[in-house]
Amino acid sequence: MEYSYIKALHIIFVVCWFAALFYIVRLFIYSTEAQLKDEQSRLILTPQFLLMQRKLWYIIGWPSFIGTFVFGSWMLYENPGLLSQPWMWIKLILVGLLAIYHIECQRILKKQSEGQFLYSSFKLRLFNELATVFLVAIVFLAVVKSQNGLLWGLLGLIAFAAVLMVGVTVYKKNREKQNLKETKNAGASGTNDFSK
Repeated sequence: MEYSYIKALHIIFVVCWFAALFYIVRLFIYSTEAQLKDEQSRLILTPQFLLMQRKLWYIIGWPSFIGTFVFGSWMLYENPGLLSQPWMWIKLILVGLLAIYHIECQRILKKQSEGQFLYSSFKLRLFNELATVFLVAIVFLAVVKSQNGLLWGLLGLIAFAAVLMVGVTVYKKNREKQNLKETKNAGASGTNDFSK
């Protein structure tokens, strides 16, 4: 097979893999938040989110993970000179860490399917941003392929991660304020109904 076709298939599987990684953690968040709802809502939402998790993970997530590694390895086999470049080794380390992230998603999926919701939605939101950090770092390295630009890329990545963390924290605070406001409004509404 021509190298450009192998590369194209590798990129397609990478895109699908990241789509699965981004969405699976969102489903973990929705499943976790469903546990805070009333019993009727929880009994409807939880099985639906768990079904969506399984379908996404086993139809898109794992096949994309495997395809990424098969075609990525094939590219290295066809072009072993890539392994002489420092940026490639850093990229491979990041891909290895992303594989660990994938395995952790598998563990969370298993726990949630067993009815164990171990992480808060806030912690899952932070965990979700980690995939974005990996995406930025890996794409940057694959495109720039420069040792000089690597330092700036890593500094930019750290700054990007910091902005993401601030954004998630601000979101959490705004959400808590909104929930408090809704609770107060519901309480005031309930008091008014009772007084009638």
